[in-house]
Amino acid sequence: MAFGIKRIEIEHWKQRVANNEIAFLTHFWYDPRFPHCHTVTKVGCSDLHRLIQWGEKYDLKPEWIDHHKGYPHFDLLGATQYKILLAEGCLDHIQRFRLLG
Repeated sequence: MAFGIKRIEIEHWKQRVANNEIAFLTHFWYDPRFPHCHTVTKVGCSDLHRLIQWGEKYDLKPEWIDHHKGYPHFDLLGATQYKILLAEGCLDHIQRFRLLG
């Protein structure tokens, strides 16, 4: 379940993904499989080759891509999430969701 974002933010992310951009969407999240993770960042791009190349920079494997509803993306959690957001200059995500390194 997603919390802490507005529908317009989701629509903007979907539009950027559909336009073959590398797009970031962070939100509060709960999944009992990951009890220590309270946020997730979805990094998407409809150009799979571009998304795979982007993921290689961070040792993300192509088989980890979620092809959910036509918006292919990686789900970033925990320390990996923080490290990548910091490297990509997404400080607004880190601050807004109070992520710690």
